[in-house]
Order: sequence, then structure tokens, then C-alpha cells
Amino acid sequence: VSRAGGLGLIGGGYGDSDWVRAQFAAAGSERVGVGFITWSAQRSPRVVAEALAFRPAAVMLSFGDPEVFAQQVKDAGAVLICQCQNLGHVERAIQAGADVVVAQGTEAGGHGSLRGTLSLVPEVADFLTEFSPETLLLAAGGIADGRALAASLALGADGVLIGTRLWASEEALVHPRHHQAIVESNGDSTIRTTTGDLVRGLDWPPEFTMRMRRNAFTDRWHGDEQALAANADIEGPRYRAAFADGDPDNAGVVFGEAAGLIHSIEPAASIVQQMVVEAAVLLRSGADYLR
Repeated sequence: VSRAGGLGLIGGGYGDSDWVRAQFAAAGSERVGVGFITWSAQRSPRVVAEALAFRPAAVMLSFGDPEVFAQQVKDAGAVLICQCQNLGHVERAIQAGADVVVAQGTEAGGHGSLRGTLSLVPEVADFLTEFSPETLLLAAGGIADGRALAASLALGADGVLIGTRLWASEEALVHPRHHQAIVESNGDSTIRTTTGDLVRGLDWPPEFTMRMRRNAFTDRWHGDEQALAANADIEGPRYRAAFADGDPDNAGVVFGEAAGLIHSIEPAASIVQQMVVEAAVLLRSGADYLR
């Protein structure tokens, strides 16, 4: 992504120091950023300091109060990106000194909340125009091609944050069976659920659920979460084994509603370039139409 002119972000996940160090080593001298699940990083804050020692271009904080790490990020000279799911989150991000706000709609894969991208992005754009005009805005959630990039810019965003479409890239560390699953899926193939967190024993804040592929696992346990929690000692090892095997039916395959727009697994750089070219064509044609 970085080589194609974007900013590639290393996923800090739940704060695995060994993982973060390995990924920065793999990135080498490339200009990259890193992202953390804020509430989890608070439990092992050392991982943030270790990541900052690699001099990332940016740090993205999601799902929690960014104030905890904001000054540390700023002091390291990194751009502070805060991913937000509603206006309350945006206000908190601005108070923390965010350089970039990501307005993430519920269409996104993985964890998120309730607001849709189409209304959230322009509402955040208006808020920033009034209260923090120097802060950049990125749109996220359901963005998989140049049409969505162009639409995001038209809604008032300065750019986009892409998850699912780059998850479906050749470089992504995704099991081939999971890649095959997204190619075979459409936008109706996902569900927002807490089952993937319960089976892994992850104590996510209740305002966030995870969007993942509907499969035999979600069919069995979604709606019966109490039973899943009660049987986590049995179901947890089964889930982890299925995930390691790439089993798309009995473990979480985490992608968003943009699945219906993804028909092949391509190089990350090609995905970025195609999106930009398509968006430019659409924006130019729209400008010509309005003349």
C-alpha cells in the first residue's frame, strides 16, 4: 500500500509485542503506520512504546479513549489517527488532538458500531468544518472501489481507510480458504455478532460488535450467546483449531459488506492504483456534467 502511494498500516491487534516487532522488521524502511485496539493496548501499554521506537509515520487508535496514548504518539512525532463510530467518539478524538479522524460506518468488517457510512461521513465533515477545520477526515466502511472513493470525497472526506478490500489482497496474511470464501460471498453474507469475541474470551466493550461471515459457527451460536459463553472452555479450542486450519465454516472469517464487490484476490498496489484511477475518471466526468 505504501509503495503505491498510500499509507500502509501494521495491525497491532491485541498488543502482541513479538508480532508488532516482526511486522516492522518486514516493512523495513517503508513509510508505514501502526494501529491499536485502544482498550486492549491499555492493558499492555508497553507495546505502544515499542512500536513508537520504530518511528511509524502514524498511529491509529480505535475502540477506546485515545487520550491515554495521544500525547505519547505526538511526542514521538507520529500523526495521530482516531477511528470513530459516532459523533461522541469524534468529539473525544478532537479533544485528544487527533490529526486525522476516521468515520467508520457499520458496513465495515471486524469491529464497529451502528452508524452507516453514508450519513456518518458528511455529519462528521460538517462537525470538523465548524470545530476543527485543520483535522483531516477519512471515510471507512464498505469502500472497495473507485466509486466508493469518489463518493467519499463528495461526502466531504479527504480520503479513505480501506480494510476489507486490502484484506482480499495477495500480500495480506489471510488463509487461502478465507480468501476463497470472500470471493464466493456477497454483501448479504455477513453478520454483526459478539460470538467471535465470546468464544475467544475477549472482553470487548458492549457498544462494539464484530462483522464477520455468516457460517455454521454463527448459525449455531448467534442468538445463543449465554450458552456459548458457558461452553467456552470446549468451544474455544475448537474455534482456534478451525481458524488455524483455515476452516471457513467453523471459525470467524472477518470481512465487511464490501465482499459483494470483490471478485478476485489482487496485489495491494494494483488495488490502490485501480481505485484511484476509477475515482479520478468518475470525478472528472461528474465535473464535466455539472458544467
